[in-house]
Amino acid sequence: MLIFSFMDFTTSCENAKSSESKSAALVPPVPPEVTVPVLDTADYDQRMKVLANSDTTGKWPVKTPYPLPGALLPFNRIVAYYGNLYSTRMGILGELPKDEMLEKLNGEVSKWQAADSTTKVIPALHYIAATAQSRPGNGNMYRLRMPFSQIDTILAWAKPINALVFLDVQIGHSSIKEEVSALEPYLKLPNVHLGIDPEFSMKNGEAPGTRIGHFTADDINDAIEILADVVKENKLTPKVLVIHRFTQGMVKNYQDIKIVPEVQVVMDMDGFGDKILKESSYKRYIYKEPVQFTGFKLFYKNDNKNNWKMYAPEELLKFTPKPIYIQYQ
Repeated sequence: MLIFSFMDFTTSCENAKSSESKSAALVPPVPPEVTVPVLDTADYDQRMKVLANSDTTGKWPVKTPYPLPGALLPFNRIVAYYGNLYSTRMGILGELPKDEMLEKLNGEVSKWQAADSTTKVIPALHYIAATAQSRPGNGNMYRLRMPFSQIDTILAWAKPINALVFLDVQIGHSSIKEEVSALEPYLKLPNVHLGIDPEFSMKNGEAPGTRIGHFTADDINDAIEILADVVKENKLTPKVLVIHRFTQGMVKNYQDIKIVPEVQVVMDMDGFGDKILKESSYKRYIYKEPVQFTGFKLFYKNDNKNNWKMYAPEELLKFTPKPIYIQYQ
């Protein structure tokens, strides 16, 4: 017969509670629920179909891997002002005082938003961070890198209007790897993207401006690889890469450009002239050689001379495919 005293019972209960407490302490706490961003692929596909604008050739929309979640395109349209702070002749960004320029940019954003209410319009400042030069300069590279203080200024200007920033390079005798790598500290920022200009990529020793240069698919893939690494290493949403083009020879082997989930590639129809010439160029160099997304450049001065008239948003939205990146110079 077992007899427990009150003291024994109390001690047993306390020991049991202590044991339960220790056991409970060993159970890990339930982590807070984490929301993992996902890409709405159905919405993406539908928007890509709308951009293709009823194309029946099979060229558009381009079949590519889906981008990482948080991709800007095709969920938004980007409207950018282009230029350089050292020059009033290279574009509207640098030609007008800051406040006047930003007000004018917001006006263009409003026009595009009214023309297509189904796609959010985001403003951008597209800044030429390396400019081609007619003389060799230091290192014989025929290009001049802008001081980082200017890039800081552009970033400061962009902040109040929640604008994206594009850093553009004209490489001269340098290389994509050299010039884009030099901008990596800025490309690590979530709102900073890249533009590259084949017009001033001189492969045979010529001075920039004496003839039109070109990029190969390998050059473009170098930029894509650098951007993709930046995205992966810094856990960023996809970067946008804008490539300017207005002739057949400016981009070679377009079919070998690699599209990856970390980078969204825009082939931007550069060049000025009357509407017939610009539409023809778009069809020959952008439509016929599909990469991923398309852009269109508008010139306030050079598209409006000789009795020409610059395209309006409503007109460009009739193009096949519809441009998703618009740049004003």
